[in-house]
Amino acid sequence: MPRVAEAGHEGTSPGPFGIIILAGGGGRRLGGQDKPGLVVGRRTLLGSVVAAGTAAGARRVLVVGPARPGLDGVSFVSEQPPGAGPVAALRRGLAEVLPSWVAVLAADLPFLREHHLSALLAAAAGQQGAILVDGAGRPQWLVGCWQTDPLGRAVAGYQGTSLGGLLGPLAPVPVSLTPAPGEPPPWLDCDTPEDLRRARELAGAPG
Repeated sequence: MPRVAEAGHEGTSPGPFGIIILAGGGGRRLGGQDKPGLVVGRRTLLGSVVAAGTAAGARRVLVVGPARPGLDGVSFVSEQPPGAGPVAALRRGLAEVLPSWVAVLAADLPFLREHHLSALLAAAAGQQGAILVDGAGRPQWLVGCWQTDPLGRAVAGYQGTSLGGLLGPLAPVPVSLTPAPGEPPPWLDCDTPEDLRRARELAGAPG
């Protein structure tokens, strides 16, 4: 995958966009806890991702996973069977009516913000999509923005279970975003108790 120059925080969205948040996992590495409902800082993990999308101007916010209170303007759907994995969840989300662009995001990104999504959308203009790469250059398949129609066609014809196997052939633009001094990285997710502890420390809360 080619590496692009580091993106800035400003740019123009290529068009109206929505968000699909994949929130149906079982939190096995967190002992079965409700991962999207865990609190880091002042919000749940899912609440932080929803807030980033809303602030960036998403026309629709769709969560694939159990319905949760307190998230106004959010639609909830479930893949079948529940917990069938991220490709099945993405396929279910894309079955809904969405704008011409869609951000596909994990539900456990406490430090994702409006300007990160805006940078991804700007980088995706004229392409099929753009994804975030972390500080080591690794693609973050659950932090990306895509043209909805090509993504839907790719999902419809894909028989595998790997997000990288599905999304890689779309040749997304890789986007590097260096956090500002003192700013936690937007790609930091919370898969394990150690991840959660670190995120809470970075957010200024006890682990």
